[in-house]
Amino acid sequence: MSKVRVLSFALSLDGYGAGPSQSLQNPLGVRGPEMMQWFMHTQVWRKMMGQGEGETGVDNAMAEKSFENIGAWILGRNMFGPVRGPWPDESWKGWWGDEPPYHVPVFVLTHYPRPPLKMAGGTEFRFVTEGIHAALEQARAAAGSKDVRVGGGVATVRQYLQAGLIDDVHLALRPVLLGSGENLMQGLDLHALGYECTKQVAGERATHMFLGRRSL
Repeated sequence: MSKVRVLSFALSLDGYGAGPSQSLQNPLGVRGPEMMQWFMHTQVWRKMMGQGEGETGVDNAMAEKSFENIGAWILGRNMFGPVRGPWPDESWKGWWGDEPPYHVPVFVLTHYPRPPLKMAGGTEFRFVTEGIHAALEQARAAAGSKDVRVGGGVATVRQYLQAGLIDDVHLALRPVLLGSGENLMQGLDLHALGYECTKQVAGERATHMFLGRRSL
């Protein structure tokens, strides 16, 4: 049975999933890349970016698993780009160049309609204005028997958790303190929402924490 999953979601020790002041120059916010250092050294990342070989340890294995059996993604608009408000035009096509790393349909939450955008490698961005439930319904239909990955950003993951729509969560906890930015845990009572920690794995640059629903 397909699941709705949050995978390889980088988090600082103080709960931040993005730094402040996201912009074209700082896609992850100020100091945001510090949280992604665990991923940027992996073979998965380096091959994705055309940078040759990378590390093949625990972190890489976790990154590889996060792409397995994914039939569709859901992203918040900030994960697609820095443009705010109505789309001025259709020139912005994401952070990733002509061939994004998704290779499946990606449903982007936005308040402003925009035609679907087909990219090289099988990625197609579809823009959803009807909210998180509509995006999930469309993503499930596109994914078929495969899983739906909610990729972020922080506010999007928090909304899906609060609505009880996430089946399991993999957090890559980095030993850094951001102090400000977007805090995933703000306003969330994961225990009350029915989650528990099911496993933890020490990687080279992150501790991988796995959350699942408690058995009733």
